[in-house]
Amino acid sequence: MAVTKHDQILEYIETLPVGERISVRGIAKDLQVSEGTAYRAIKEAENVGLVSTIQRVGTIRIEKKVREHIEKLSFGAVAEIIEGEVIAGSNGLEKILDKFIIGAMTKNSIKRYITPGSLMIVGNREEVQRLALENGAAVLLTGGFDVSHDISRLADTLEMPIIRTSYDTFTVATIINRAMSDQMIKKDIAMVGDIMIPLERTNYLIVKDTVEDYYYLSEETGHTRFPVVNKSNRLLGIVTLKDVTGKSSTQLLEKVMTKNPRQAKKHMSVASIGHLMIWDGIEIIPVVEDDLTLIGIISRQDVMQTLQISQKQPVIANTLADQISAEIYEKEPSDKSELPNFMFNVAPQMVNSMGTLAYGVLNQLIAHVTHRVMMIKHKSNSVIEQSSLYYFKLIQMDSMIDVRPTVIDFGRRSAKLEIDLLIDNVAVAKAVVICQLMEQS
Repeated sequence: MAVTKHDQILEYIETLPVGERISVRGIAKDLQVSEGTAYRAIKEAENVGLVSTIQRVGTIRIEKKVREHIEKLSFGAVAEIIEGEVIAGSNGLEKILDKFIIGAMTKNSIKRYITPGSLMIVGNREEVQRLALENGAAVLLTGGFDVSHDISRLADTLEMPIIRTSYDTFTVATIINRAMSDQMIKKDIAMVGDIMIPLERTNYLIVKDTVEDYYYLSEETGHTRFPVVNKSNRLLGIVTLKDVTGKSSTQLLEKVMTKNPRQAKKHMSVASIGHLMIWDGIEIIPVVEDDLTLIGIISRQDVMQTLQISQKQPVIANTLADQISAEIYEKEPSDKSELPNFMFNVAPQMVNSMGTLAYGVLNQLIAHVTHRVMMIKHKSNSVIEQSSLYYFKLIQMDSMIDVRPTVIDFGRRSAKLEIDLLIDNVAVAKAVVICQLMEQS
């Protein structure tokens, strides 16, 4: 069977490196196809998660995300989240939830929505309960209803849980939807354990090794920084070229190494470790267990690459920060050499109990503007190191804020910005922000 041009384009896109920019015109020229064919194929690539279109950046190749399953959200976890009672099918509590369905339709209409691994939210409709179980779905009873002996026995036989809750349908649907979103957000946050180099591929030395052993390992591997452990593989230090320069070849490493080095745990986020590595200029950090047993290392190069890729990935589930950032409108400057201004409308859900803009929302607004300015003006990713916020007036609900950033200092590793916030050309707040800059790989 002949491969279509559409399929050829998709295969070509898959071969492109992550971060590569893609255009309809470029694809059409490279593969000798029409721009219409290229456009349709790029849209298909976006639908399947191969590319993402980012405002003011364009369409770029991304790492394909797996969306088929909500990681580790089992029926048992759902029962705990909604404070539910498992009344049958308890042997199926470890099965993973794929989606939930509200059984408010006719039996014939509901059937086409039921898939294995789904959760049917329903009241005392026995025919829907049976239909769900027979098609591989668990059952969540709202309103505190019970089930018949036949339904209970069917659930036990099929090992599909029946969970009962006193909450109403809307409430449990909201709770479950939030839990699923939280799981997706957690899965998208890169952790040290996801990118670290494991122990079997880690080069390290023993405290009783000598400077000569260091030089031998350095020549063999091409690296200059190594963790130092004892015989029990417990981290004691780290040794670098600077530590051994000028030292006798017979000198023991425990005498020259840097003791109590920075260390990371698998559960730490890559962003938090990256903040430390960038600011302190650290090239590698040992990864350890709670008892300081060495289990690997994490390199600055891998951290930088992960952070830059993650900022180009599409959002599957919105965090509060995403929701705030989505409300910020970017105004094109008349002069391309100038920075854009930003507009932000204070929505009702963004105020505190006094009806004024919440402090945390304002800080997220400032963080978003800082990041955008660094990307637009200096093509740099950034991490806020310090922020000082000065209120002049309380900002009321439904106010339209004009945000005007100015870069007042820019260096190799950091930048300083002044951000003015105005309403009807009257200053209401000002922020001074110092941020770290992450070099592009």
